[in-house]
Amino acid sequence: MTNAEPSPWLLLIPQLPAKPAYLRVKVWRRLQAIGAAPLKNAVHALPNRADTRALFEDLHREIADNGGEALILEARLVGGIGDPELRGTFDAARDADYEELAREARTLAEGEYVPPGEVRRLRRRLDEIAAIDFFGAHGRQTAEAALAPAEARAGQHPDVTGPGAPELAQAELRGRTWVTRVHIHVDRIASAWLIRRFIDPDATFKFVEGKGYAPEPGELRFDMADAEFTHEGDRCTFETLVFRRGLDGDPALVALSEIIHDLDIADDKFGRPETAGVSALIEGICAATPDDPDRLARGAGALDGFYAHFTRRRGE
Repeated sequence: MTNAEPSPWLLLIPQLPAKPAYLRVKVWRRLQAIGAAPLKNAVHALPNRADTRALFEDLHREIADNGGEALILEARLVGGIGDPELRGTFDAARDADYEELAREARTLAEGEYVPPGEVRRLRRRLDEIAAIDFFGAHGRQTAEAALAPAEARAGQHPDVTGPGAPELAQAELRGRTWVTRVHIHVDRIASAWLIRRFIDPDATFKFVEGKGYAPEPGELRFDMADAEFTHEGDRCTFETLVFRRGLDGDPALVALSEIIHDLDIADDKFGRPETAGVSALIEGICAATPDDPDRLARGAGALDGFYAHFTRRRGE
């Protein structure tokens, strides 16, 4: 290396005021976020590049705006620690980040259901780590490998194991016992309401443990393993029922379908403003009672109101 060559490192040396007290924590968090490596006496290093210089300059302005001072220096290491050791410090920090993400991804992939929103969060986090992985830490390959199974399973519902919805005439759906899993929640509450109001007014409901259940004569299953009506593709059970029974011409039911989808699949596909309110209402119903028929009765009353609301809005 000759004197004409740029110094390989940038150093930030801050001097922070005693107040505001939060500034030290804020600066430390920013240094962590941009991937700076700590040296002695609060000195932090980054590789000397145009993008990393901009990161230090942004932090320098923030420190100055809060009454502090900071120096940004170009530096060569000539004693105490060498370039390979400092690069190793960067790699070790990123490897720790990658390993933490890999553990989360493995846990997620082993779950019964892999929420797409969680997979996207981990992918964004992996991209953030990679952006400050200045020297190509080996842990990235491990993290990518751990995330791949979760991405492959994202949004796949555990109950999609049966042949799908049967081709039954409307008359064949009347007077049935409709079976689903116990502890009904968003999709099952909404689907049961839809069945009784639009498909089978005389429907009775039966709540069972789920997998391995053998239906009795006159029973149809929904939102459970091997069910006749359950998730199909990226549709939740409510959407499947609406689509299969030709009810998707009703804008009010379509609006409810979008809300139930986002609550059940958790992929923010539709992002309707009413979703948070419906979520809070159903969570309240489930917190108030563990009894499935009671949950269904309370949920049906609420869904009647939401259906009326969306129907009225269409006419305005």
